[in-house]
Amino acid sequence: MRSSPSFFTLDFSLLCLSSFLFFSSFNMIIPELPAYLTSLGGADYKGLIIALFTLSAGLSRPFSGKLADKIGRIPVMMIGASVCFVVGMLYPLLSFVGGFLFLRFAHGFSTGFTPTGASAYVADIVPYQKRGQAMGLFSLFGSMGMAAGPAIGGWLATLFPIATVFYVSAFTAIFSILILLRLKETLPNKEKISWTMLRLKKEEIIEKRVLVPAGILFLCCFSFGVVLTIIPDFSTHLGIENKGLFFGVFTLSSLGIRLLAGKTSDRYGRIPVMRAASATLVCAMVLIALAETKFALLGSGVLFGCAVGMYSPTTAAWVVDLSLDQYRGRALATMYIFLEAGIGIGALVSGFLFANSPENFRLVFLTSAGFAGLAFVSLLFVSRQKS
Repeated sequence: MRSSPSFFTLDFSLLCLSSFLFFSSFNMIIPELPAYLTSLGGADYKGLIIALFTLSAGLSRPFSGKLADKIGRIPVMMIGASVCFVVGMLYPLLSFVGGFLFLRFAHGFSTGFTPTGASAYVADIVPYQKRGQAMGLFSLFGSMGMAAGPAIGGWLATLFPIATVFYVSAFTAIFSILILLRLKETLPNKEKISWTMLRLKKEEIIEKRVLVPAGILFLCCFSFGVVLTIIPDFSTHLGIENKGLFFGVFTLSSLGIRLLAGKTSDRYGRIPVMRAASATLVCAMVLIALAETKFALLGSGVLFGCAVGMYSPTTAAWVVDLSLDQYRGRALATMYIFLEAGIGIGALVSGFLFANSPENFRLVFLTSAGFAGLAFVSLLFVSRQKS
């Protein structure tokens, strides 16, 4: 029996490295943003830090999906990374509440573009039989960036002014762009970009074929929005000096399991892995709600990372399975729209429930556990044929 061809090519390796740098770039500043916004006089707007970012990312997804299917995967990736650089340079200049919130909205266009193009690129070059495994490895590098970014940013913030963190974030995006210049485009019959491509028809916004996995991802990502918004304050409440530590722990814990989850979903199907992921996520959020010490929180972070490591690559592979080749960008864009909606709504709801009152921490985390539980229950009614 012949084995399927290897997906670990030079282009795949370069894309993974570029993804690592891209995710490091915009995640580098996240742990310091609540305190920074507070220093500007915007403590009541903490929920908008993530919500505005995910709103613009979600709004840009239909455009990035269409452009990825029209002008190519690489140009779409480069647009997103370029936004990271420009916005990173502007944070120290617009150092007032209104300017900061505007930049958070603008910054979201980066993730509205780059991950869409990158996921489509991976799907183009990977054999079907190893799609879950490849998505797992690719997302592993993104997760490594998500782990390295906050840890580096938190460390830099203890040594230098916050402006330094912003500048390092911006120049990290530049290295991501330089690597993309070495990749070969995978989209056949590319079209020249034109303004007419920015006119979206109703059917070009959402790919109906992938609504089931996208909806499940929405419910799971609600918890991610909660974590991004509330964990920095919760870490301070528990006496953890480096607010990026939890992010590093949960991201690192997701690394190894991504490969296992992707390979398992290739063999046994996407649904069983997604059920395990959502159940794990429920347990993680309940344990975070009950955490009263630094070690309890970090231990819960390990479990949270395992859940993220299971559902991220599996959902991406599931979406590609259900999509048509000519609309692959649109399908992945739909997935990311629901992802960002989950994160953004999770951020807004958690900011509202928290209301800068430590006594509300438990309520916030238990609410997110409820959303994860709804994802698990929904998966019980999804047949394997839809995976």
